[in-house]
Amino acid sequence: MESFMRVIAGSRRSMPLKTIDGLATRPTQDRTKETLFNVIQNDMPGSMFLDLFSGSGAIAIEALSRGAKKAYLVENSREAAACIRGNLNFTKLADDAVLMETDVLTALKRLEGKAVFDIVFMDPPYNHEYEKEVLTCLADSSLIDDYSIIIVEASNETSFDYLDKLGLEAYKIKRYKNNMHVFIRKIK
Repeated sequence: MESFMRVIAGSRRSMPLKTIDGLATRPTQDRTKETLFNVIQNDMPGSMFLDLFSGSGAIAIEALSRGAKKAYLVENSREAAACIRGNLNFTKLADDAVLMETDVLTALKRLEGKAVFDIVFMDPPYNHEYEKEVLTCLADSSLIDDYSIIIVEASNETSFDYLDKLGLEAYKIKRYKNNMHVFIRKIK
């Protein structure tokens, strides 16, 4: 069973996107997505965008619609990856995207040395500390630099008290009813 959401703004504004029903993916609500992109809108044009735990691909597609140069989407679920492919083809953004069907840590290893990402977004399953594993990996990688923005969508209970040990800092937190976006960068 599928449900639908839309691209909010940019070149693909209002185009419908398919999502997968079920608890395995939690599509970011439109209002939450709009708030997220309002914060990073000035960083979007020409950016390299990395979407980890991509789900339906809606965040990366929104980024491309708003002017990102290229988006890499990482998704381990076959069903979700098929949904992403369908959404990329429907929005005619497949040429600007790279879909990696693998787990996130494997994808990060494969990408090492190939790109520096301006924006890294992740929406991992809540309360499993996957974001800590990914941030630990990113902190020592060549995939981010001093100007990269890392955004984690997490439950409001998630602790990020370890960031300074990784040389990272949360410079902005947007809280919503059930979750939050944590904006992270390297400590300069």
